[in-house]
Amino acid sequence: MSLRRRTLIASSSLLVAPVWAQPAGLEKTRLTLAVGGKNLLYYLPLTIAEQLGYFKAEGLEVHIVDFAGGSQALRALVGGSADVVSGAFEHTVNMQAKGQRLRAVVLMGRAPQIVLGVNPKTMAGFKTVADLKGKKIGVTAPGSSTNVMANFVLAKAGLKPSDVSIIGVGAGNGAVAAMRSGQIDALANLDPVISLLTRSHDLNIVSDTRVVAEADKVFGGPMPAACLYLPQAFIDKHPKTVQALVNAIVRANKWIQAAGPGDIIKAVPEAYLLGDRAVYIDAFLAAKGALSPDGMIPDAGPDTARRALASIDAEIAKATLDLKAVYTNDFVKAALAKYPKG
Repeated sequence: MSLRRRTLIASSSLLVAPVWAQPAGLEKTRLTLAVGGKNLLYYLPLTIAEQLGYFKAEGLEVHIVDFAGGSQALRALVGGSADVVSGAFEHTVNMQAKGQRLRAVVLMGRAPQIVLGVNPKTMAGFKTVADLKGKKIGVTAPGSSTNVMANFVLAKAGLKPSDVSIIGVGAGNGAVAAMRSGQIDALANLDPVISLLTRSHDLNIVSDTRVVAEADKVFGGPMPAACLYLPQAFIDKHPKTVQALVNAIVRANKWIQAAGPGDIIKAVPEAYLLGDRAVYIDAFLAAKGALSPDGMIPDAGPDTARRALASIDAEIAKATLDLKAVYTNDFVKAALAKYPKG
């Protein structure tokens, strides 16, 4: 083979090689990311970063493992089968109280987007949250952020978690079926499940944290929602890798804010639409305001999360926590400097 031919072949192979094969000095290029309910609008920035190739553009190959709920994704991280979680911010606070050092590095949701609603068939006479005593409440998975939100709303009405039955129904068609069949009396879930059920008149909304102002009212301050969080030890050992992850999510956050419904429909997998594009568009428009525009975690957010958890967990209420250790905006600031326009 001639030198010229070998050179041409080598050049061609560089052109077709995947971007993640060129790590640009990253400490780790292949990662496992755990998430609970990836189809939810709650995690839309994650899906956009994946679908538009933002992770690959940063030199990463991210294997995403989808669980029924955030508590299961957290267990995968603690158990060592995942490197990073796309999950609810309050897990970082909760786990510090249990001796686990986890840190959020970029925000995807500035409000929880969780909606608590009742079943009009089984609770036709519903008047107040106190009416849920003795009832079955569906959540994505026991211990997940949907469960925390339900417990929090119940506590404000004078009810304890033991006053209701919590049932895991997932974040997709299983949740819809459980509600429509009357297996549950109430539901704490997210879009597109909520928009699908409200459009078909199978859910009456009681509390809606898709609206930032209402979420702030419910929780008494800014309540950070979906984020990427990792063990502090991983962050210390792989700072360039973490920066690459954050860069991808910040780009996705900015893309979403500039996108219209048609752009979103083209970008997300067909299976996420739950068979109804119009419902998904409704869900996107309802959730868009609760998605983070830039990835920054509000400084008051960790204390809001702590107070919410303390209201339902005596161990957290009496724990001494270092709330500055559960988040950092340093990686986001660097990403915004690199991608000021997305």
